[in-house]
Amino acid sequence: MGGSTLKVLDKVSLSIESGEFVSIIGPSGSGKTTLMNILGTLDKPDEGSYHFLQKDMLTLSDDALADFRSREIGFVFQSFNLLRRSTVLRNVMLPLIYNKEVPPHEREERVHEALRAVGLEEGRWHHLSNQLSGGQMQRVAIARALVNKPDLILADEPTGNLDSKTGEVILKTFQDLNQNKGHTIVLITHDDYIAKHSNRIIRIKDGKIVSDTKHKTH
Repeated sequence: MGGSTLKVLDKVSLSIESGEFVSIIGPSGSGKTTLMNILGTLDKPDEGSYHFLQKDMLTLSDDALADFRSREIGFVFQSFNLLRRSTVLRNVMLPLIYNKEVPPHEREERVHEALRAVGLEEGRWHHLSNQLSGGQMQRVAIARALVNKPDLILADEPTGNLDSKTGEVILKTFQDLNQNKGHTIVLITHDDYIAKHSNRIIRIKDGKIVSDTKHKTH
């Protein structure tokens, strides 16, 4: 920036185990979104290393990373990122179209399984996504993240566009996916209350991890 180097992340080191529910919390500009992008293989660090399922992510080509990401990582965003004039079923099926390992006859079964896992009633499955409430749209987004049965779900401020009551329901959905279905979840937030729904809280400030604590959820 103007001839100077800005360190967004600085000497960040962490390990996340399979089956954990982790919150990464920090204020705007703290580096948490950049950290999420590196964890999700959307970005690469300038130096250091990143291993995921015993694979060195920094040695993979862009095409290999895209293939790995589509199979092993599910993303949930604050703004849902749904195709607004497509049905719920079509939105959730979309990632399967790019997964050559799932034959066409299994796709519908996978979609139904994912939608049931997030508790979206079947009467909504044929609705267009722009006919749904915010909470329903986020459930669809979570189902879409689940449909490839990834090892990791990354959720970036997933309740940011929801009212508090609906946000609570979505957080309970993440807890259920973690506790009862074994999904590894990393949730990005700036809100302490939201972070307390996870089992481990990593605090980041000015590009550095300032604390890393485990606790029981409320």
